[in-house]
Amino acid sequence: MTTLKSPNLAPPRSFLLDVDPDTAVARITLNRPERLNALTFEVYDELRNTFRALDTEPEVRTIVITGAGRGFCTGGDVEDIIGALFERDFEGLLEFTRMTCDLIAAIRQCRQPVVAALNGTVAGAGAVIATACDVRIAAESARIAYLFTRVGLSGADMGAAWLLPRIVGLGRATELLMSGAFIDAAEAHRIGLYNRVVPDGEALVAATELAEELARGPSFALQVTKDALNSEAHMGLEEALEAEARAQAACMLNPNFREAYDAFVEKRKPRFD
Repeated sequence: MTTLKSPNLAPPRSFLLDVDPDTAVARITLNRPERLNALTFEVYDELRNTFRALDTEPEVRTIVITGAGRGFCTGGDVEDIIGALFERDFEGLLEFTRMTCDLIAAIRQCRQPVVAALNGTVAGAGAVIATACDVRIAAESARIAYLFTRVGLSGADMGAAWLLPRIVGLGRATELLMSGAFIDAAEAHRIGLYNRVVPDGEALVAATELAEELARGPSFALQVTKDALNSEAHMGLEEALEAEARAQAACMLNPNFREAYDAFVEKRKPRFD
């Protein structure tokens, strides 16, 4: 992996950003291992800006996000964020909460597939960031909790009440968001929150392999699929069918559709854009 150099993307100061030019996979590594990668105001802001920039980065076809050290992310840093919030009035607090929500919007609106490689603790805002990713590959030690109600805050934070029911169902989402309790990786996998669980130390490798596989796929088709998964949650059946008909017709006009056909006829692997 080498450092990504792009005029559209400022190098982050609060975490690591690398790209493999051979596979077009970008990797974001939360890099405060001594604090279990707890988030600061700067990390929130730079993550949001980075996902926005990666959305238009031609060198990147998929993104992996992970955490350095023993955990993925434990949410907002008690010292650097929580204490400072008590000094803000409502408007100041709203500015912060809107920024955190904007990070989730940036992940969901990023056209490239985003794969989370989860290790150790995944909690609070870290849990919501993981939930916003398209796929979650977790180590056996990766327990997860939406801790907000345990500190007197709404469990519906950063879009969790929109995202989580669509993954695990309303009943399980209600319990997780209201109780704030940790569940282990096996249970998270059983209810569909984790796509895959692998032995400790292998989550990043497995996530990177999946990201590389997706990066070799038809980028336009994957972008259209992610957009449909986002937008059709609000639609009735007839509206969704019409949206998918139009999206599929557009894909049929894309060169990747012809490339898939030509590769089949020529008995070779397709080379997608």
